[in-house]
Amino acid sequence: MATRNLNIEANGDDCLEDYNYVFKPDLLKDKVAFITGGGSGIGFRITEIFMRHGCKTAIASRKIERVKEAADKLTAATGVECFPLQMDVRNPAEVDQTVKNIVSHFGKLDILVNNAAGNFLCPAESLSANAFKTVMEIDTNGTFNVTKSVFDNYFKENGGSVVNITATLGYKGTVMQTHAGCAKAAIDTMTKHLAAEWGQYGVRINGIAPGPIGGTVGMAKLGGKSDKAEMMKKSIPLQRWGQKTEIADSVLYLVSPAASYVTGTVLVADGGSWLTSFNDPTMMHMLMKSSM
Repeated sequence: MATRNLNIEANGDDCLEDYNYVFKPDLLKDKVAFITGGGSGIGFRITEIFMRHGCKTAIASRKIERVKEAADKLTAATGVECFPLQMDVRNPAEVDQTVKNIVSHFGKLDILVNNAAGNFLCPAESLSANAFKTVMEIDTNGTFNVTKSVFDNYFKENGGSVVNITATLGYKGTVMQTHAGCAKAAIDTMTKHLAAEWGQYGVRINGIAPGPIGGTVGMAKLGGKSDKAEMMKKSIPLQRWGQKTEIADSVLYLVSPAASYVTGTVLVADGGSWLTSFNDPTMMHMLMKSSM
């Protein structure tokens, strides 16, 4: 059976030294994309892969220093413009001004990737109301705030494509993930509702649910650096962590002409993890302690 020639992942938030193209290099030529949380982790790699396919990008985070540094790295590696902006997805007025700045700067906006998120391991009995609220505000409210602003300021008149970075946590109920599972389940539902309403405007809205992805802060928080990591890998049908580049390529597919008739769906890219991963409260407590 043929398997994909995987890219050699860079350490942390650095650009790839080499990239194996699955799609033609000019796939997103003359396109403009806005990636929230694009300064680090999976968002950084999505931004890089878009740029390697000719797409100009805007990235935003609450910390402008982080996105400025990321933008410099990305432009140096790809030769394509990356526009860094400071924005809190929880603030609708701030979001709206940021989207207007992007449209003004580039003259257009074709793609939105809602990647900004927050997560941590916590048993529900220890989860404070404020912690639950914060994750919902960043993930769910933030996704709506940015998507609605992009729709109002550009997509309603011009069409476009949205990809929401979600998760499989709510598919079976994952211990220590009540907060994130609820937030991502709401985003999955939002994806369907908005796709149903906005298809008439030429707007496609989809989601992608990554599994355990190596080399990310989120993975480290969720047990990827614990002494149980190898056992976690063995519970995945494909027997390994996913790569940030694999998720980026999957997002690339969803915003490409190859997915022009795809909307209102969530693509699971997790190596089969949610089907088989252990979900034992005692084991998760051990992971939480070893990751601290």
